[in-house]
Amino acid sequence: MQASELLNSYYVDSHTWDEMYKDASVRDQYKGVVEFLQQLSIGELNHKEELAKRLFMSQGITFTVYSSGEGIEKIFPFDIIPRIITPAEWHFIEQGIKQRLKALNLFLKDVYNEQFIIKDGIVPVEMIYSCPHYLREMYRFPVPHDIYVHIAGIDLIRNNDGSFYILEDNLRTPSGVSYMLENREITKRIFPDLLPKNAVRTVMEYPNILHRNLVSLSPRQIANPTIVLLTPGIYNSAYFEHTTLARLMGVELVEGRDLVVDNHRVYMKTTSGLQQVDVIYRRVDDEFLDPLVFNPSSMLGVGGIMSAYRKGNVAIVNALGNGVADDKAIYTYVPAMIRYYLNEEPILQNVPTYHLDNPEEKEYVFGNMHNMVVKKTNGSGGYGMLMGHTASEKEMAEYKSEILKDPRQYIAQPIISLSSAPCYMNGRLQPRRVDLRPYALSGPDGIQIVPGGLTRVALREGSLVVNSSQGGGSKDTWVLAG
Repeated sequence: MQASELLNSYYVDSHTWDEMYKDASVRDQYKGVVEFLQQLSIGELNHKEELAKRLFMSQGITFTVYSSGEGIEKIFPFDIIPRIITPAEWHFIEQGIKQRLKALNLFLKDVYNEQFIIKDGIVPVEMIYSCPHYLREMYRFPVPHDIYVHIAGIDLIRNNDGSFYILEDNLRTPSGVSYMLENREITKRIFPDLLPKNAVRTVMEYPNILHRNLVSLSPRQIANPTIVLLTPGIYNSAYFEHTTLARLMGVELVEGRDLVVDNHRVYMKTTSGLQQVDVIYRRVDDEFLDPLVFNPSSMLGVGGIMSAYRKGNVAIVNALGNGVADDKAIYTYVPAMIRYYLNEEPILQNVPTYHLDNPEEKEYVFGNMHNMVVKKTNGSGGYGMLMGHTASEKEMAEYKSEILKDPRQYIAQPIISLSSAPCYMNGRLQPRRVDLRPYALSGPDGIQIVPGGLTRVALREGSLVVNSSQGGGSKDTWVLAG
């Protein structure tokens, strides 16, 4: 059987925006790929899919699922058909994310210093102080170059009319960038001719841009500052990513036990003695970073690291306390932040969001729960989420009683249909729902976003949940050169 028959079974729901298909014809940006695929046999495509799986497994590209108390390592499902973004779409996304990050960074600087946005009544004070990730330890803290968010992963979705919406901002220790890089490497291996023929922009500059930014943050003006990537260790679900990024940047991968603080300076233990550390790219959460300041039982961090940070003897990426800006309850105020700090209208829209500590909004959500997705304001990975359209009456009732215990910790959003993209499944092209996480890097010279990002795919038919921990996969994301 020839792959020319692939499209015959491609059925798109009329209420869904499809990235490849419009009015029974293939969109221009996909034509080159579709023509190429149609020259292959199904056997050849199956072989390429099998090769991709083997490459993922042999390179250890896995993630860990923590369900039922066991840590199970799984291969990250990869779909061989790329998701393709036009130059015009990318320009719009890029401008929107840069605008948003500028405002979020100004918000972080403000809430940890003068708090003008609170005094002017734009964001309620109780919203800030009830956020578990607002760190009083960061109040009046001198952050180098006033950059709080050095690395951001901004989640975008597309509604059924094709318009982009920001789903959430990841400003603490965003993950997934290694999958973006590996997806591109795998595509190069299985389709070596496709990328140059389609004029696809590279994502492989990411480690270089990040490394350059880290060097620029060094408190010591020396040619080769010591940069380390601090990982919680091999049991962390993103450990593969930590090792990959350290290798690609040529920096040391360290755990808390490899570092020591002396006289407000951080040192790395080496075979030839202690070596002063200038910049720490940390993948350890705030509360575990310094047992002298936060969680005293933490074995993951380094005692005294906050004093070295405060004295300006070490730079830490991302800054601590960023969780107050990506709290899902604060998310609703980001358009107001953009107007307040930048005097501009938001380029990228928020998804309409209801605060459940607002009695009227809570009543509305409780009455329309079957059309809502309800989330914890500080949850992640798709855990603790209620998808109203698939939940039973019993599940909804149980969830409501949880909400009533602490409404501040929940928000609700209408279920957005999510755009679909073609996936190669069981010898056929089938539409599956996708989102997009572009990665933005902020340094003293401004914000850079590598053209692409991580497209996550809901592999189950009809599913809207793309998280890897909930059975999602990913695909290579192409931004075409304009």
